[in-house]
Amino acid sequence: VLDQRDERFVPHVLVVTTGTVVDFPNSDRIYHNVFSLSKPKSFDLGRYAAGRSKAVTFDRPGVVRVFCDIHSHMNAFILVFSHPFFALTDSDGRFRIDNVPPGTYSLVAWNEGVASDPQSVVVTEGGETEADFTLR
Repeated sequence: VLDQRDERFVPHVLVVTTGTVVDFPNSDRIYHNVFSLSKPKSFDLGRYAAGRSKAVTFDRPGVVRVFCDIHSHMNAFILVFSHPFFALTDSDGRFRIDNVPPGTYSLVAWNEGVASDPQSVVVTEGGETEADFTLR
């Protein structure tokens, strides 16, 4: 769910896997018009009133930037992955990705349109791997 509340999208960043249907309820007492011109998913839900909701299926991986056509200050990001191995950081910037099979992977950090350089990490059976990132 990417709610429209207090003229904001909540949450500001939503992470889903391909095939996920995202609901866009309008919890404000005013009209909104949710749209995106992003390559992975372009859509325009039109204007709709408080208490209504519309949905979009995200079927291609990538970063989808979402806006309100009526309120230019409203924006959000939907990150769509083709795999389940992702996490959001906590308030201290820490994250944990569970159930990753052993192997070597390329790990990337993302923040508001800025991605880190890929970092190679090795996951061992039953072990923990640590990674630190610098975003430019």
